[in-house]
Amino acid sequence: MKTLPFFCRGKVVRGFGRGSKELGIPTANFADAVVERLPPDISTGVYFGWASVGGGDVHKMVMSIGWNPFYKNTKKSMEAHLIHRFKEDFYGKVLNVLILGYIRPEKSFNSLESLVTAIHGDIEEAKRRLDSQECRKLRDEFLIQTTDHILNGH
Repeated sequence: MKTLPFFCRGKVVRGFGRGSKELGIPTANFADAVVERLPPDISTGVYFGWASVGGGDVHKMVMSIGWNPFYKNTKKSMEAHLIHRFKEDFYGKVLNVLILGYIRPEKSFNSLESLVTAIHGDIEEAKRRLDSQECRKLRDEFLIQTTDHILNGH
């Protein structure tokens, strides 16, 4: 994808309520306006990158962009799972993400268990790829960008 890496920012909104409750994998959701401004060459699927909440610490993240076929969603969403344990929800806070790479296309699953297993695999893949020297360098640049007034772009 020519537009990667891609930076975007937006307030965290309530999603479908499945991440924490049903899957045990909390996600931070972007508003529809952010999703609608994604470049056309960013296809649906699972991505990895860096994220920070409210200008705080930068964490590894994995993000689903798409329709969540297992749940048969009727609208496209962007859901980031920050690979960090937070003590509280951060609805309404600004989420900054730097999308670096693609892990896999979105797909449906035969069971909730197989979906959860796949997500855990995506998280491990994101961790592994983000440990590369190139990704760590981009993380450092991302730290600088999150304090600027950059909106969506690359």
